[in-house]
Amino acid sequence: MAAAEEDETGRPRRPSAKKTGRKADGGSGEDRKGGAGQAAHGVSAPQAMRRAAEQLRGLLGRAPESVSAVRPTDDGWQADIEVLELERVPSTTSIMASYRVLLDEEGELVAYERTRRYTRGQVDRSG
Repeated sequence: MAAAEEDETGRPRRPSAKKTGRKADGGSGEDRKGGAGQAAHGVSAPQAMRRAAEQLRGLLGRAPESVSAVRPTDDGWQADIEVLELERVPSTTSIMASYRVLLDEEGELVAYERTRRYTRGQVDRSG
């Protein structure tokens, strides 16, 4: 739009962000990473944790016990989830499993794998 154009009040008209494809704050319109703990499309770490647990539950038919790790990746999120695989008495002998879950930028599950099986009472030894 030419600088000489005026609106109905006689003031010069400025191009709107909508017409130029630019954001009003001067941004380029590209997706950017949000604040701490957010992937490129705005799924936060707590949302990613919940989505990973819900979707893994749907696939395995078992309720996750806990989410032991969540971290952003270039393509979304990665979460490690602990699941009760076989309940035994006493409960310290129950069989647990760790699953690594990969989510895309919108929080949708794209892959998972079991990374470890162990008894509930087992404690990791530090080296």
